[in-house]
Amino acid sequence: MDAKLTLSIDKAVANRAKIYARTKGRSLSDLVENYLKLLTKNTSIDDSELTPRVKSLLGSISLPEDFDYKKEMADYLAKKYL
Repeated sequence: MDAKLTLSIDKAVANRAKIYARTKGRSLSDLVENYLKLLTKNTSIDDSELTPRVKSLLGSISLPEDFDYKKEMADYLAKKYL
């Protein structure tokens, strides 16, 4: 069963989206629905969905067990902007 949904978006974005949908032979509702399905998909990325370039990069970096990505990012951003 379909649900009616009201969205408020910028008029220029809406117009461009309508043109895009028309050129693809789809409805704007269909595009939005499929986009929301992708956003809410609960499955992990399958290896078959990765491009060959991304696959070639997997495992190319080895980090120490105690590496704290969030701390390193915070330190880098503090140094960059402060």
